[in-house]
Amino acid sequence: MSHPSTLGELKKSGYRPRSVKEELRANLITRIRTKQPLFEGIHGYEHTVVPALERAILAGHSINLLGLRGQAKTRMARSLVQLLDEWMPVVAGSEVNDDPLAPISRYAKDQLDIHGDNTPIAWVHRNDRYTEKLATPDVTVADLIGDSDPIKAANLKLDYSDERVIHFGLVPRSHRGIFVINELPDLQPRIQVALFNILQEGDVQIRGFKLRLPLDIQFVFTANPEDYTNRGAIITPLKDRIQSQILTHYPPTIELGMRITAQELRSPQDQVRRVRVPDLIRVLVERIALEARESDYVDRKSGVSARLTISALESAISAAELRALRTGEERTTVRIADLFAVGPAINGKIELVYEGEQEGAEKVARHLLSQALRNVFLELFPDPEKARRRAKADGKGRTAQDPYAGVVAHFDDHAVELPQDAPDAMYTRMVQEVPGLEDLVRSRHAYLDAAELPVWMEFVLHGLAELSRVGRADLDGVTRFSDLMGSVFSGEEDGEAGDR
Repeated sequence: MSHPSTLGELKKSGYRPRSVKEELRANLITRIRTKQPLFEGIHGYEHTVVPALERAILAGHSINLLGLRGQAKTRMARSLVQLLDEWMPVVAGSEVNDDPLAPISRYAKDQLDIHGDNTPIAWVHRNDRYTEKLATPDVTVADLIGDSDPIKAANLKLDYSDERVIHFGLVPRSHRGIFVINELPDLQPRIQVALFNILQEGDVQIRGFKLRLPLDIQFVFTANPEDYTNRGAIITPLKDRIQSQILTHYPPTIELGMRITAQELRSPQDQVRRVRVPDLIRVLVERIALEARESDYVDRKSGVSARLTISALESAISAAELRALRTGEERTTVRIADLFAVGPAINGKIELVYEGEQEGAEKVARHLLSQALRNVFLELFPDPEKARRRAKADGKGRTAQDPYAGVVAHFDDHAVELPQDAPDAMYTRMVQEVPGLEDLVRSRHAYLDAAELPVWMEFVLHGLAELSRVGRADLDGVTRFSDLMGSVFSGEEDGEAGDR
C-alpha cells in the first residue's frame, strides 16, 4: 500500500487528525463490535481486568495497572499498541511526531511555512509509537521531559529559551503514541512532579521557560503495592491525576495457571519430543505457587510471580531430559522425583519473611513441594487417616475398608528404593513390585496410559509419606520408601516428615 508523500497528497486523501485516545477508543469499539479479544494470550482477566481496561480506554483515561509481580501488567500495556492505527503520518524529520495538519513543534511549523503543500510526509508504524521506561532512582527530568542543549545554543547562536536548542526527552518524543512507566513508585517524588502538567494540561515546561508543547499521549503506568512501603510511593497529587487505577491479580484456578504456564513455556523442540509431561506434574507445579502465596514463610505482600511456575516446570522437564540422556533413552516421562530438582527455580522468586530466612531458602522450597504433594493427593485420593479410622471403627479389619492397607502393609517388611536416574523400564518394574499399588491407582483413575501410570503410583507413595502412612528418605539420588517407624528410629526419615 502506498501512502501520500506530501502534505498536499495527504489532504486529498481525506485524512483528518484525531488524538491518540480517540484512535484507541475507535479501534476498541471496532474490536468489540467484531467480537475480537482485546488481548491475545492474557487469561483469567476476562471478567475483571479486561472490562475495567476497556472502560478506561472508552473514557479516554490515563491508566495505572496496580498488582503484584508476574501479573502481566507490562504485557497488557505493550498489547495496547494493537489498538493504534497501523500507520500514522508525520512531518518528515520531526522529533516529536508532528501531525502534518496539527503541528506543535517549531521545526514542523517552519517546514510547513517553507514548503506548504509540498512538505514531505513520513509514515510511522504503530509498533514505533510505543515507548517504555523503567522507573529507577537515577531517572532525571531531562530524561523524561528534556533540557536546553548548550552545544546547540552555541552553534546556532540562540538563547536557551528558544525551542530550537531543546533536546527533547522521552515524553515529547512519544507525542501521538503510548508512553509506559513501569514501577512508578520507584520514580523519585521530584521527578513525579514533572508529570503533573502533562497529565492534567497535556503540555510541558522546560527549565521554567515559556515553551509549551500540547502533547497528545496515552499514559500507562504499572506499580507493585509492595513498592509503596519498601521503595517509594506514588505521590498523592500524581495519583489523583491518573484517572483509572486497575487492580490485577493471579489466576484464580489451577486450570488457568496451567494454561498460562503452558503458553509461556519455552522448551526446545527436541526436548518437547523427548520428554512427556503428565497433567499431574503440571498440577503439582501450579500448586507449589499457590502454597507459596499462602505460606507463612513467604512475604505475601511481595507476591509469587507466574515466572515461578514457568521456571519450575522447565526445571522438572530438564531433570527428566538429563536422566534420559544419561540412560540413552529416546523418550521419557517427568516423574515426581524430578520435582525435587525445582528448588533453584523457586529460590530467588519468593521473598522470605524472618521465619523463612531462618529456615533457609532450600528448606522452604522443599516444604512448599511437600505441601503441594500433600494437598493434591488429598484432592485425588481418599484421606488415608480417615480411611484408617473408619477401618478401626467398624471392627471388620482394615483390608475391607482401608484402600491403602495392602500398600502400607508391604512396607512392614520391605523397602522400595527408586533411583532418580533409573531407566523407565526399571522405574516401572520397581513401583509395580508394591502389591495393590497399581490397582489402587486404576480404581480411581482408570484413564491413565502405560507411560503415566507409574508416575501416579510413585505419587501415591509420596502422598502416603506426606501423610505419615509410610516412611520416606532421600539418600544420594535415591528415594527410599519403607516402614514409617523403622525410618524414624533409624534416623532416615526426611526433614519434612520429621517436622510433622
